[in-house]
Order: sequence, then C-alpha cells, then structure tokens
Amino acid sequence: ILMQIVLCAKYFQRLAILGSMRALHKDYTTVIPQNFSNYESMKQDFKLEIPEYFNFASDVLDQWTNEEKAGKRSSNPAFWWVNGNGKEVRWSFEELGSLSRKFANILTEACALQRGDRVIVILPRIPEWWLANVACLRTGTVLIPGTTQLTQKDILYRLQASKANCIVTNEVLAPAVDAVASKCENLRSKLIVSQKPREGWKNLKEMMKHASDNHTCVKTKHNEMMAIFFTSGTSGPPKMTGHTHSSLGLGLSINGRFWLDLTPSDVMWNVSDTGWAKSAWSSVFSPWTQGACIFVHFLPRFEPASILQTLSKFPITVFCSAPTAYRMLVQNDKTSYKFKSLQHCVSAGEPLNPEVTEQWRNLTGLDIYTGYGQTETVLICGNFKGMKIKPGSIGKPSPAFDVKILDVNGNVLPPGQEGDIGIRVSPNRPFGLFTHYIDNPTKTASTLRGDFYITGDRGYTDEDGYFWFVARADDIILSSGYRIGPSEVENALIEHPAVEESAVVSSPDPVRGEVVKAFIVLNPDYQSHDQEQLKKEIQEHVKRTTAPYKYPRKIEFIQELPKTISGKIKRNELRKKEWKII
Repeated sequence: ILMQIVLCAKYFQRLAILGSMRALHKDYTTVIPQNFSNYESMKQDFKLEIPEYFNFASDVLDQWTNEEKAGKRSSNPAFWWVNGNGKEVRWSFEELGSLSRKFANILTEACALQRGDRVIVILPRIPEWWLANVACLRTGTVLIPGTTQLTQKDILYRLQASKANCIVTNEVLAPAVDAVASKCENLRSKLIVSQKPREGWKNLKEMMKHASDNHTCVKTKHNEMMAIFFTSGTSGPPKMTGHTHSSLGLGLSINGRFWLDLTPSDVMWNVSDTGWAKSAWSSVFSPWTQGACIFVHFLPRFEPASILQTLSKFPITVFCSAPTAYRMLVQNDKTSYKFKSLQHCVSAGEPLNPEVTEQWRNLTGLDIYTGYGQTETVLICGNFKGMKIKPGSIGKPSPAFDVKILDVNGNVLPPGQEGDIGIRVSPNRPFGLFTHYIDNPTKTASTLRGDFYITGDRGYTDEDGYFWFVARADDIILSSGYRIGPSEVENALIEHPAVEESAVVSSPDPVRGEVVKAFIVLNPDYQSHDQEQLKKEIQEHVKRTTAPYKYPRKIEFIQELPKTISGKIKRNELRKKEWKII
C-alpha cells in the first residue's frame, strides 16, 4: 500500500478581469515536479486500489520504520519540533512508533478505551498532539481534534455532540473541562499533558515514563470511522464531519504526492492550528505518506517575524499557510531574511489575493500554489507544479475527484457560467470524501444533487479548464440583476494601500434590492485620514480595478472583522447585522 501511495455577458466581463490579473504576473515560470511529469499524465494515470483493511499507523508509518532500519530512507527525522527558546525534539519513524505505542497502551489500559470510542484532543502544537493522533490510529479509537481557542461553552458543545469518551488536553483548558464534565455522561476518562498532577486527571507525561511500547496495532477496515472534525462554522453551528481510515489515510496521499510534491528528503512546515482538518492535511497524513519530515514550531500565537525567521533559519523546503497569514507576512519588514532552503509554498482555506501572491514572489522568488478543499474532502482543486499559474484561480481538479460546475438541476455548465462546485459521487463514490455529517442525516442529504456532492461553494471554469472560486453559495450578492461574489470585490479592495483587511456582504437597498457593502479595517497609517474622502477614493479604486457594477456603494470602517476560531471571516454575521436578522 505504501508503494501504491508513493508511486502511485458575464463571461466576457470575467475574461477582462482575468486578463488584468494576468498582466500583474507576466513572468510566471513553471516548476518541474518531483513525483509526476505533468498535470495531464498525473490526472490520466492516477489509480489507487483501496484494500479491505487499512491502518495508516501499521501500513504507512511502520513501513517507513522498516525503510529506516534497512537504510533505505534519508537521515531526515520524521518529526522535528522547536519552541523558539532553543528546545528541540527530533524523532525518527522508529522513535515515533515506540512512543505512539506507549500512548496507545495508555488509551486502552489506563483509560479503558475500546475500538470505536471517541477521543477529543485539545492541545497546542506540542509533540504529544502528534502522538495522540498516531495512538488513536493504533487503537482504532476515533480522534476528534479541537483548537485550544475553544471556550468552556465550545468544549461543552463538542463533548455533548460527539459523545466523547475521553479528552486529552493541557492545564490551561483542564479547568474549563472540569466545569462542564458533569454534564457529559459519556466522558469516562481525562488525560492531562502537564508537569503537575491534577485531581481527577491521569497525567500523560508521568504515565509515558512507565508505559510499555509493546502494542499490536488493530486491524481496521478501510471504511471504519477514523476521525471526526468539527467544521469551522462560517455559515452556522459547527457540524461533525466523519472520516474513515481510507478517506484521509489514503485520500491525503493525493495532497502529499501531487500538490505538496513531497519526498523523504523534504522538511514540511504547516502553520495551521491543531484543531482543524488542515492539520490532518499537511501536518500528519500528507507528509508522512511521502516519508517527509514534519516540522513544527510551537508558536503560541501568530507572529510574522517569528515565521520569517524560522523559514530563514531552518532547512524547511515546503511551507503551507493560510492566505490571511501570507497577507500578514508580506506586510512585515522582510529585508533581513534569506530563504535558502525553501522550494515550494502552498496555501488553502480561503481565496488568496493576487497582489499578496505577487508580493510573496518578490520576497522569496517562489509562487504560492493555491489549493481548494473542505473539512469534508481532501484536495478538490489545486495549482500543481508544472502548471501555468493563473493568479486568483484555484487551479484544476485533483486526481481524486471529477469536479464540475452545476446548475440548480445538476446539469454541467459550460466555461464562463457560474454555478455550484460539485464532485461526482455516482456511480462510484470517490474515496477522499467524508462519509456523512454525524447525527445529521438531513444536512447530509442536502449535499447531494443527482450524481454530485454539492460543496456549497460557487465558482466557474474558464476555457483552459481552470476553476475560479466565487463565494460560499450564501455569500453571493444579487444587485440590480447582477450576481457579485465577495472575493472579487475583496481582491480589489486589498490592492488599495489604506485597506488592511475587508469583508464584503449584501446590504438592503430600496431601489436595487441589495447592494455591495464593504466592512474595512484600515491600515494604521490611514486611520487619521478624512474618512468620507477615503471612502470615495476606495470606491473609485474598485471601479477601476474590477467591473464597475461591483464597487461597494456602502463602506463602513471597523476595528476588526468577526472571525471563526480558525480565522475565517464570518460574513454571515455581518450580513445578518445589515439585514437586522436575529
């Protein structure tokens, strides 16, 4: 299996906009991939057999251990953690195996967990988070990650909704867990990662000192539940997304081999929070599928200077970060940094402004390869090495999926026509897709339209087969008969020097029904400027940058935008405020 994975009228307006974007990037060069020859052959030749039984720990990680022992893998560590204060942890695949087997024994013996039991893990970027991931794989328990930014109310919601049997966290969040534990009837065991004991909790660090590393990995079927991810909640309460051992354990080989283009000699750094599916994407399965080293910086908070310094100091070859982080990085003082090892940069999670891409390229000499996916999927579309990059595009479909733009009846739309982004699930359901929303059959059923899974995102294709993200379906603005996606307006806004960040939503209008409104966070240098004059300047700028009908007729300057815990803008909250929806 390891060898399989490793070897294995609006239309014209849009054309005008795309043309202006390309003008900013006349000298884009194609990069030669390491794991495939070109996009066309990758898409055409890809085939991955799904075995009846599959477990990532035994079928991939332990096989890399065997490669190490046989001297067939580079001396690159499997895991490399730093905390910014001089402390480092490096594990080989053999050491990772031994430690994770100890953790697995603690789960099954001290915590009395059985195969299929659910384990919530809420830890920052510390080595124990990665051990917890692998220990759950080895025991067949279902991992449920959570971000450390969760409040007491959030933790209660997740414990009750998931019916979790065990929780693993640190001394910071343990009091919040204790405050709600009595309301969680399924919670039987609590593990704390701390140097200090806490009443009612089992201390993981102490138990690891005495645990045996003699453990036999359970034999899981490929379609057994492996993990549950709570969605980020941009359009409502977080949903529980179920993934199997094959949907992520095998499905994310697509990301690792093709989008990230990793090899065992690479050092991969993904700065995503440990609570989200993106960490499964780029901090666990994708790199280790390829035998690459996972690099981790503790980073209790996002600090652009620390990110740039780390990229400059350590031999990181592949870097992954959200568009918001790239925007912050290019605004930082960058004159003292050199990125000698960096070879490949990727981004996902939200649209990436073409201007940020250009600024990053000026800084590093590297393009940012945008990817598009969801908590429910592996990579849906991406910009891959060897492809021409069209700034603003989410690229072309990954080998895992047959992706189309659909109308309301499930018919495939031609290039240039906006519709719903869908993935073909019939007659054969692709393996890189979630199973269902846990305990929510109505929501699960609502994602199907004919032969397709509907992502809930709007987009279109161009004549070259590239996909373009427009907006979440419920973010579309309908004004005077025009359909306007917020990302196109936000891309134009960010190019104005006064705009640090923006969110665009619909606002009621007696004549047009609704109009474009922009909520803008100003750069500090512009906060003392005449605001009415600044609004006019920004409006004129948008008219010149994109189709004039898209300009924000209303602008409101605010101190900060409402965001989910994962950092995504909550446009639905701003929209409800505009329409006075409670």
